[in-house]
Amino acid sequence: MELRLDPDLETFRTEVRAFIDSILPADMKERQRRKVANNAAVPDLLEWMRILHAHGRSVPHWPQEHGGCGWTPMQLFIFNEELYKADAPEFDWGGTHMLGPVLYTYGSDYLKDRFLPMIRQGATMWAQGFSEPGSGSDLASLRTSAERVGDTYIVNGQKIWTSGAAHADWGFFLVRTDRNVKPQRGISFLIVKMDTPGITVRQIPQINGEAHLCEVFLDNVEVPADQLIGEPGMGWTYAKFLLEHERTTSSFIYWSKRELARAKDIALGERVGGRRVADDPAFRARFARAEADLLALEWSVLRVLAHEEFDAPEAAAASVLKIRGSELQQEVTMLQVDAMGAKSLRFFDAAPVPPPAPTDAWPDYAPGRTTVALINRAATIYGGSKQIQKNILAKLAFGI
Repeated sequence: MELRLDPDLETFRTEVRAFIDSILPADMKERQRRKVANNAAVPDLLEWMRILHAHGRSVPHWPQEHGGCGWTPMQLFIFNEELYKADAPEFDWGGTHMLGPVLYTYGSDYLKDRFLPMIRQGATMWAQGFSEPGSGSDLASLRTSAERVGDTYIVNGQKIWTSGAAHADWGFFLVRTDRNVKPQRGISFLIVKMDTPGITVRQIPQINGEAHLCEVFLDNVEVPADQLIGEPGMGWTYAKFLLEHERTTSSFIYWSKRELARAKDIALGERVGGRRVADDPAFRARFARAEADLLALEWSVLRVLAHEEFDAPEAAAASVLKIRGSELQQEVTMLQVDAMGAKSLRFFDAAPVPPPAPTDAWPDYAPGRTTVALINRAATIYGGSKQIQKNILAKLAFGI
């Protein structure tokens, strides 16, 4: 059986591919492909957002009244898939896919008018301040406090694993505003300017040579009360909405499809004992298994996008996609590293493009692969660990 998309969707894909090719700067594409120019990642991301905004496509998944394209779920799927295939920079994920939907759904008119244009235009970077030491996947136990004093909140506490906080202009934080109710009811959702006095950001060195993750310390930080999203004590509800609203993105399906194709290219180019790695039976079996698992994951995503009815709540599907998606990220990147063999041990620093000319010893596909594989060891932890996701799944799908 061969499953194909509607011809109109294939036409749409052709148009999207041509559109991306026409606007994506070559040097930006090369930096993204190699994953070695971390110093250029933030400027590239914001510039790419500005380019997409100029063509009305920086937030295609938002409602049209807030700048979206009005596309169907399948058109959005194709657009995202082609962005990843083209090695375009990702969206400002914190702003476009996390904060944005919460803001236009629950935020005041003042907050929507102030911040939604900033997100659409790529005018600012956003950091997500959820996790804390001892309160990672168990967000209900967070301790960072926000006390209302007149027209401000005074925030004290610490966040950790805050992606991109060192480069962010603004952050959205979960804070505890009421300690006299059950833990989930005492949490609120607050927008904070990252250069506010009392905020200290410390980058955390990572095993892959990056320092994208950060600790954020908040010491008597004064935040205007009108930067609270929605109602006090509703932050837990808004955080769940945030995660459920983008229930298919946690699968990282577009990313894994691109990286599996890259693993195939590496296996075709590498030789061991005079034989291509791609011809090794053990490697072929691993690759075939990953390919089949990825195809199954893709169709699971498509079932959700098609709003197919499930016996369990759709929120349970988000946990399933997160579990399998994160596991496949690890398997695909390890296929790349294993295919490269000893070449995967070389460290490529964050050098700007153009890169050195490739050689037989260090081919063009080598830079960046180990960096990506190392950070993806955390894929089953960040965004809600695999163990927590299984607990959520057991409760929602099976009532355990």
